[in-house]
Amino acid sequence: MRKIFLALLSFAFFSAGAQTVEEVIQKYAANLGGLDAFNKIKTAKMTGTVTAQGNELTITVQVINGRAVRTDVEVMGNQIVNAYKDGKGWKINPFGGATTATDATDAELTEMKIQTMLAPVLMDYKSRGHQVELQGQEDVNSIKTFKVKLTSKDDAKVTTYYISAADYSLVKSVSDREMMGQTMAVESWYSDPKEINGMKFYMSRTQMIDGQEFQSVKFDKVELDVQIDEKVFDK
Repeated sequence: MRKIFLALLSFAFFSAGAQTVEEVIQKYAANLGGLDAFNKIKTAKMTGTVTAQGNELTITVQVINGRAVRTDVEVMGNQIVNAYKDGKGWKINPFGGATTATDATDAELTEMKIQTMLAPVLMDYKSRGHQVELQGQEDVNSIKTFKVKLTSKDDAKVTTYYISAADYSLVKSVSDREMMGQTMAVESWYSDPKEINGMKFYMSRTQMIDGQEFQSVKFDKVELDVQIDEKVFDK
């Protein structure tokens, strides 16, 4: 009888410690400051540097939350621009053959639309119609994490998030990306969280393929609810 009682206690303890995917996401969202706080932001401007192939380049990102985004990267005196507003997008990339404003492709529009939303995708998965699944726990660089799979409503694209079991911070995410005609698994590592107006923003993100870094972004400044001229998003 004593063994049975202890077994029942162990089962009860294990069950109490288990968490659902919704509980993990709620704690992750709370760690960042909460979905409501992110949704109340009207505009944002982020400035910093992007490092690729040994080159350190200036980057500026301007966002009207949920409506528009524009990214400018300065490369050897030239500007690479990606812009989107209300369903329309365009780009300028002298190094990719687009020396003047050129319409974005459907795939690029999908990605741009995601970037207009300041709330992280996983935090806001319900309103966007995505599906999530908790795939257990996994150690990532000696950090015990919850492994959460998100399947996009729009294109069935899968992104896997690794969230620290200790403090519910985001350690990394993994998703497939089309690059140079090939589908590659890209790892994004998040670091340097900074609290701004009660919300946390990851100021650094490093992207890797097959264990090799190919790009990193470091923001020096994030400004919220600043004045932005909507004309900068127009083609």
